[in-house]
Amino acid sequence: MNSIFITGAGAGIGRATAHYFVAKGWFVGAADLDEAALHSLQEELGEAQCSIHVTDVVDAASVRQSLAGFAARTDGRLDVLHNNAGLLRVGRFEEIHLEDHRQVVDVNLTGLINVLHTAFPYLRDTPGARVVNMSSASAIYGTPDFASYSATKHGVRAMTEALDIEWEGYDIRVCDLMPPFVKTGMVASNEAGSGMFNAMGVHLTAEDVAREVWKLTRSSELHRPITRRMRSLWTVSGTLPAAAIRGIIKRLWGR
Repeated sequence: MNSIFITGAGAGIGRATAHYFVAKGWFVGAADLDEAALHSLQEELGEAQCSIHVTDVVDAASVRQSLAGFAARTDGRLDVLHNNAGLLRVGRFEEIHLEDHRQVVDVNLTGLINVLHTAFPYLRDTPGARVVNMSSASAIYGTPDFASYSATKHGVRAMTEALDIEWEGYDIRVCDLMPPFVKTGMVASNEAGSGMFNAMGVHLTAEDVAREVWKLTRSSELHRPITRRMRSLWTVSGTLPAAAIRGIIKRLWGR
């Protein structure tokens, strides 16, 4: 049975992705800090197709324990690693508490590094393994009201590009998704923080993104922007002058 390990699997995109892959006949390792959410997910999916792992991605020891427990269920096989755990804090940079900025960086970037580094031996020993990182449309250009979040997603993009080269010799492909706003609890709790939500709209569902995760595991793409608008912005970002892209982002922000 093919296997996928998903961080941030207790809710939103991670939970929808777990359901999608189980429906495809895969075994899912679900990792999250929310133990109650993990138990309810396992009840929905069944223990035969889902193992659960209470995990703090910022804590390297917690990540090691969780991946070892997952590997014990799969004989070490890890076909897909989906790095989905993340935090979002929206608003003017100077008005967000410094500790909140730090937490965003810790979870979105340090957590990513912890999971990637720890998962490497399992990926290396699984032929044709794939890593799907959760980047964002805010990795295309720095996004006002999302400064720290956008910075971490640029980091995810850079990590994806670097490791896709480094790990090619191990038959590991590394890629990422770049969705705009998704209808999840994380986004809903931040919508009052920026006019960007109104300008861009919140149209994608977690299930939409889960389908894109599946497609990306069967694609040669390095970066996969989601929605026609984001694909267009991604395309022109590589051809237009930086000042033009800056102007587009300012207009979306309402300035």
